[in-house]
Amino acid sequence: MSGPLRPPGQSTGQPGTEGPHGLDLIGTTPAHRPRHARAGVEGDWLRQPPEPVRRAPRMRRVPGWLAGLGLMSPSLILVGVFVYGFIGWNVRVSFTSWQGLTPVYDFVGLDNYTALWNDARWRTDARNVLVFTAVFVAGALALGFVMALLLEKGARGEAFYRGVFLFPMAISFIATAIVWRWLLDNGTGGDTAGLNQLFSDLGLGFLRSDWHKSDSSWAIAAVALPAGWALSGYVMALFLAGMRAIPGTFRESARIDGASEWQVLWYVMRPALRPVTFSAVLILIHISLKTFDLIYALDQGNLKIDTPSLYMWFTTFDGGFYDRGATIATVLLVGVALIIGPYIRHWLRTERR
Repeated sequence: MSGPLRPPGQSTGQPGTEGPHGLDLIGTTPAHRPRHARAGVEGDWLRQPPEPVRRAPRMRRVPGWLAGLGLMSPSLILVGVFVYGFIGWNVRVSFTSWQGLTPVYDFVGLDNYTALWNDARWRTDARNVLVFTAVFVAGALALGFVMALLLEKGARGEAFYRGVFLFPMAISFIATAIVWRWLLDNGTGGDTAGLNQLFSDLGLGFLRSDWHKSDSSWAIAAVALPAGWALSGYVMALFLAGMRAIPGTFRESARIDGASEWQVLWYVMRPALRPVTFSAVLILIHISLKTFDLIYALDQGNLKIDTPSLYMWFTTFDGGFYDRGATIATVLLVGVALIIGPYIRHWLRTERR
């Protein structure tokens, strides 16, 4: 409608300028009149049903879970074949008498597991891995917590020190073992090097030790030193993230109530860091049970620091006892599962809440 409207009774007198409701169409021409006015259906155009709107046909949507499954299927197939498939194959071999290069898939039941627990070397290795785990976990936790506490206070150059503390984690265990093999040298006289030489220069010769080459049954504890040094930066990052997540009002309230810094640390920060500590302990135990390359590069022929992972390697690839090696691998897998299982269960319960 291109012209103004005039109320009824004020008609211009021009025919064809009156609208459907008695309103005059001012300034309209037949070319600009509405289609219903030109067609002479002034009273019926409102009663006519509207023309149906034709919509384009919708494409059928693919369910979200099906699209996600399609994207994940290559990874699931590879993991299923090269991880769980080989685990199943290893378990199968552990119930056979396969020795030598010719595969043997007979079934001998639990004979391999019984013979393993009656093996004196296996019992020594099991004890060694327990000692290694205890020293390794305690050392990495203590060192990582101290470094995190120092950085949490807001020291200058925090980014630099954080990088320095994390650097050992970026070094492979092979390189770490080569460096610490020199640091833990037990030479005497002019052949003294590493930490023993440092102790002698500082007048602390009584601290000299044979380290991992000692005849003591605790020689495996020396191997935990480089392992704890390598993982302390990772533990520091976990503790630092946990400390930064604690609201500052909690600590300030404790200080206002008269608590000392030690009491704030023990009664405020320690309970809040319990989940982080639990995660760090489980991760470190898991790493300690399967540590192989560090000990192999440090001193592979020393039975004093022998562990189940080294025993599995030597008995399988040097001795050709594939049944015994598969049995050791299965026992280690069960041990790791018993440690990681409670953590996964706790995490699932937390997510459901």
